[in-house]
Amino acid sequence: MRLVTADFLQATRASYDAIAPAYADRFSDWPADSTPLDRALVTAFAELADEHAPAPVADLGSGPGSVTAHLHTLGLPVFGVDISPRMVELARRAHPELRFHVGSMTSLDLPDETLGGIIALYSLIHIPDDHLIPTFTGFHRVLRPGAPVLLAFQSGDCEDRLHLSERFGQKITLDYFWRTPATVTTALTKAGLHLQAQIRREPTAEETRPRTFLLARKPA
Repeated sequence: MRLVTADFLQATRASYDAIAPAYADRFSDWPADSTPLDRALVTAFAELADEHAPAPVADLGSGPGSVTAHLHTLGLPVFGVDISPRMVELARRAHPELRFHVGSMTSLDLPDETLGGIIALYSLIHIPDDHLIPTFTGFHRVLRPGAPVLLAFQSGDCEDRLHLSERFGQKITLDYFWRTPATVTTALTKAGLHLQAQIRREPTAEETRPRTFLLARKPA
């Protein structure tokens, strides 16, 4: 996977490299740390992607690799992509039977129409607004006709941006973009992807913002 060298990508990569061990310790137990609704939606995505097997599925922003591993247990040919080399190293160590690559969802170095599905859970939140449509256009290019996309992101009723300079006791420089479901849906549509379902889940006790899941498809 080819890394794009935009400033926000460099900052995101450096930040997740710094917090990778602590982040993996905290978020490496999916699906145990997820809600029944989250698991049901990922299972539904897997069933749709399985229609395009043996075309592989890409888990974009795969982090410590637990979602990638879960998709593998569901029978999908899946690989993970993450911008952080340190995170990829930890994912490979935890799941040596699976493939993980360093790369960016904003510039997928893959042939046209080769993927049977794309899943991106809570990784879209670091992509600035002006990169959203080009990122989804890249999804459209690499997906097979009819293949699904599942996105999950923290959302709300208004647009917002958060900048963190510290997390898990490490100095970072990381921007979070909170968007309404309508904003992301509009970007998907402009990129040529068709929305199939939208689900908003209220935050759990440990969460502070609602979660939105968007299921889309590349037209057949």
